[in-house]
Amino acid sequence: MACDLKQGGFVSRARIGAILLAAGQGSRMGSVPKSLLELEGLPLINRQLIALSGAEVDEVVVVTGYHHERVEPAVAEFPVKIVRNPNPENGQASSVRLGIEALGSNFDAIIMALSDQPLINANDIKKLIAVFKNRPSGEILMPVVNGQRGNPIVLSGAVMGQIIESARNTVCRNFMDQHPELVTPYETDNEHFVFDVDSLEDLNTFAAKTGLVLKLPSPR
Repeated sequence: MACDLKQGGFVSRARIGAILLAAGQGSRMGSVPKSLLELEGLPLINRQLIALSGAEVDEVVVVTGYHHERVEPAVAEFPVKIVRNPNPENGQASSVRLGIEALGSNFDAIIMALSDQPLINANDIKKLIAVFKNRPSGEILMPVVNGQRGNPIVLSGAVMGQIIESARNTVCRNFMDQHPELVTPYETDNEHFVFDVDSLEDLNTFAAKTGLVLKLPSPR
């Protein structure tokens, strides 16, 4: 674990990693890169990276795929590792696997985040980390809002090691389904964890619920 120096003594600090998924095609939004939707002038992927930085995450892997020629320049100013999925048509699971292998398991906690969640902020991530540190049991923390699974999820380094060593088709979602005893639900009313956008209709729903406007990225 990392250490901080405070008032003449060392205190242990968890080493935190994150995988940010940004490889999707955005087919339900007219093949628009959802990670580049803009909220208050910032692309969603930049907002996610700012949130992760504000939560003092130590290392971030960004997985790109479709639209990589647009997404990668958008994150070039951030000190992150970029991994490009050469076969994003194989679905999100393939991107998750690439991110896991690139980040590794040398962390106390790993955040698995999506780039199309417009409301996630540093305080949300800090809360997830704090709840994970104080969880009574389990190796995976999953936010649950009114019975709905949310994101990001937080995994222990030990579980990440197990996933890395498992069959290539084993990733977080099916690992969680296969090992429910390792999953600790974090029951919360914070709807930030369940807000995402998949279609043009979702943009209108988001505006109606929040009063905020998500703008489509500028054409190439």
